[in-house]
Amino acid sequence: MSATASGMCGVTLMNNQNGHIVAEIMARKAEVRVDHLPSMIRVDGQGTLVFDFEEIADEIGFEFDQSDFEEIMSTHYGRMVHLDDRTVLFANPEDAAEYIDFDLTPVN
Repeated sequence: MSATASGMCGVTLMNNQNGHIVAEIMARKAEVRVDHLPSMIRVDGQGTLVFDFEEIADEIGFEFDQSDFEEIMSTHYGRMVHLDDRTVLFANPEDAAEYIDFDLTPVN
C-alpha cells in the first residue's frame, strides 16, 4: 500500500464564540468543509486555506490578528505561514516555498 497526498490542509478551532465566527466565515468559501464537533470545530480545505484577519475582524467586531487566531486554534495540518494580515495553510509544501525559504533545488 502506498501513501498518497490528500491535497487537504486544515485547522482545529476551539468550540467557542470566536471559533464559531471564524468557522462561519470559512464555511462560505469554496472548497472548505466545516465540521462542528462537541469540543472543537474542524475546518478543512482543498489546496489552500486563507484566514483573512480583516475579514474576520469585520464580523467579530474587534481587531483580529495572529495572536487571536493562535488563541482559538489548537492544531493544524499542512504548511502554515503567518503573514501580517492573514494566516495561510498549504496542502502542498512546495506551494509555500516563496514564504518559507524552502529550497526546491533537486539533490542528486
